Amino acid sequence: MSTAGTIVTRFAPSPSGHLHVGGARTALFCWAYAKGRGGKFLLRIEDTDQKRSSDAASLGFLKDLKWLGIDWDEGPAFEGCGGGPNGPYFQSERVDTYNRYLTQLVDAGKAYYAFDTAEELERKRAAAKAAGVAYRYDGSESIARPKVEVERLLAEGRPAVIRFRTPVGPITIKDEILGEATLPAGEVDDFVIRKADGFPTYHFAVVIDDELMGVTHVLRAQEHFNNTAKHMVLQDALGFRRPTYGHLPLIFNPDGSKMSKRDKDKVLRKTVTERKLAEPPAGTVGAERWKAWLADKNTQLDYEEANRLATALDVPLPEINVDDFRRSGYLPEVVCNFLALNGWSPGENREKFDNAFLRGAFDLSRVVKTPAKFDRVKLLSFDCDAITSMPRERFVALARAHGEVFHPEFMRKLTPSQFEALAGASHERSKTLDDMFRGNRFLVLGDEAFAYDAKAAEKNLKTGEPSGVAHLRALRPLLAEVKAWEAGALEAAIKPYADANAGGQLGKVAQPLRVAVSGGTVSPPIFDTLAILGRESSLARIDRAVKTFG
Repeated sequence: MSTAGTIVTRFAPSPSGHLHVGGARTALFCWAYAKGRGGKFLLRIEDTDQKRSSDAASLGFLKDLKWLGIDWDEGPAFEGCGGGPNGPYFQSERVDTYNRYLTQLVDAGKAYYAFDTAEELERKRAAAKAAGVAYRYDGSESIARPKVEVERLLAEGRPAVIRFRTPVGPITIKDEILGEATLPAGEVDDFVIRKADGFPTYHFAVVIDDELMGVTHVLRAQEHFNNTAKHMVLQDALGFRRPTYGHLPLIFNPDGSKMSKRDKDKVLRKTVTERKLAEPPAGTVGAERWKAWLADKNTQLDYEEANRLATALDVPLPEINVDDFRRSGYLPEVVCNFLALNGWSPGENREKFDNAFLRGAFDLSRVVKTPAKFDRVKLLSFDCDAITSMPRERFVALARAHGEVFHPEFMRKLTPSQFEALAGASHERSKTLDDMFRGNRFLVLGDEAFAYDAKAAEKNLKTGEPSGVAHLRALRPLLAEVKAWEAGALEAAIKPYADANAGGQLGKVAQPLRVAVSGGTVSPPIFDTLAILGRESSLARIDRAVKTFG
């Protein structure tokens, strides 16, 4: 339990996938609210749904929170965070505790065993629908069943759930953000608190854990608002205190749709259809899995499959999870800043701030009630401002760390000096840490492996008088004689040629060179590009372009 007067918040994700940005925003607000008031922030993993939970997903949550700079005082031990007196912090390890309270409710007549089959319940729902009334579970038969019969059925191994006997009467919810709301009598029926598999439902486990772990404030998304009524009647039945509740606005796409991993699926399906791909690219998705995915629009690829396929197709996916933003090269401090603005305002027209400011300024009075719109264009602008304004040394270090995790081919191909030159040349043009890698893949492809952009080649190599290819033929021996293959020496060799043969317009010479060595019209400054590629590759690529388009 917490010390009297200490504010304790918690973030309690279900480990069924990577951390969604909505969950990350909830964790950020819970962390800021507690930390700004000298309290404690607790992390709990709600993994009682055995079909949806996985250890790997739990670990992913922990990594995501650490990357965002959100540390927890109590919870799973991970990289200096966690531990504490109220564990274990995985609900699947707390079943004995839940069973004690379940027995207490059953013995007091406040909960009961129900042996309804799925088919019986479905028939009752169908009958209610046909009658045009809302379905409400009627537990009178189960409640009247003698104890000896219950014990006999359990001994026979008959599947059963435990349902809470919801008191008759209205339920009033007091919320620090949404205000007060009253659910009429009968709105909450006798809900399940233990499933047939022996595990408690979310509703029961969360109430027990919030009490035993001393949680004083529950901040969560508005989609949980009606669940609060169930939690309050359970707290009353168990003699527990009621935490303070605050329900946060949902985060939507700019068009008002819910941010979902289906957004990624739509992009992948559209690309596969447009390219008429009958088989999966090598190393992305298994053949059987591919067939199942194409055959059923409701089937989705898992996280890693989707990312592998997107990489192979060279198509960007909309970022939905925290790890998506990390992969895309966003700065964690910018993601936190932007997430905080999705549902909360610091006032005074302030938009840029760090976690330290948020921790000191966050208050529920400035949380909005209406859904937030996740503006990716604005987020990208925030990230661009942060990257271009940071010292060059920090950008190079961050880019190197990003490359080591997500683009190891660059780290293998480029020497440290080549990488530093690439990062230096890319700094002022980068909106994310990933831009310099996505935009310069030609650097790590073989001299014969990269493709030419047909329109760029037509315009910059085959047209003009003299043509781009003619410039390449003339420049090739000049470049071969450059002793020190670095940007300054290369400029000294090329610029006089441009002055004499292109009317002093360096672009008429630089663009043919750029297309020849990169395949397109976008790269770092041409002298930096040649220096990073090195003498051998640069000359080999010029030879290839002359042979192909000459």
